[in-house]
Amino acid sequence: MNRNGCKLMRALKIYLALFAQMLKVRLSYRGDFIADLFATAFGGLASLFFVLLFFVPIGDLAGWKKDEILLIVGLSMMSYGLFATVSWNLFEFGDRYIIEGRFDRVLLRPISTWAQILCDQFRIPVLAETVIGVGVVAHSVTNLGLDWSALEWAFVALTVVCGALLYVFVFSILASASFHFEDRVGIAPPVFNVIPFGRWPQEIFPWPIQALLRWVIPFGFVAYYPGTALLGRTGLAGLAIAAPLVTLAFGLLAAFCWRLGVRKYESTGS
Repeated sequence: MNRNGCKLMRALKIYLALFAQMLKVRLSYRGDFIADLFATAFGGLASLFFVLLFFVPIGDLAGWKKDEILLIVGLSMMSYGLFATVSWNLFEFGDRYIIEGRFDRVLLRPISTWAQILCDQFRIPVLAETVIGVGVVAHSVTNLGLDWSALEWAFVALTVVCGALLYVFVFSILASASFHFEDRVGIAPPVFNVIPFGRWPQEIFPWPIQALLRWVIPFGFVAYYPGTALLGRTGLAGLAIAAPLVTLAFGLLAAFCWRLGVRKYESTGS
């Protein structure tokens, strides 16, 4: 194994050790962990109940059946659960790491500062949303009578991973703005509220919102566009295939913004 490969393996071992340590800490307070798990599961089930309740009076939405939209929702929930497990520090980055000066400690370690932020705190109970999403997708596939091959299930797995990474990259870009503009709240909360818009057929929105979800805050690529390909809907196949490329592009942009921000960091002076 070459030098870069050894460094990668060493970094992975460190991150796995951090995850294992955080899991031990969370499980040491079992009551709190279980309560958090049930709260997360309840939130995910509540969002599903809203979708089901919405379809009671209308039957379908812009030509989309209930189970077709549930498939999109399930894919999004799977990606969101993975993302939310490591995202908490991205929301609190400006307050915890810049204003309070904790980023100094991060800079002392000889591994990626960005990866340290993600691994510094895990919200393990949020994985319940991913589990619920798996059940929703399986239920929708059964109800729709879809006979997917191994290739299509592999595309589902790729979609979920790319969707989670896309969320991480978008909010990493937003967090990196805290290096330049010190603010306890940051600009992540309003963008976070846009996530649910990516779980619905994009054609129900006016064109400015469609453009926003496609090219500016590309949450439509998390589940909607890949979902149209899995459902065999024509006209958007190119966008569905482009989802991994969009994720890669935002990953490169996130890396650039993060490095630029780290160079800008001047500590708290205390």
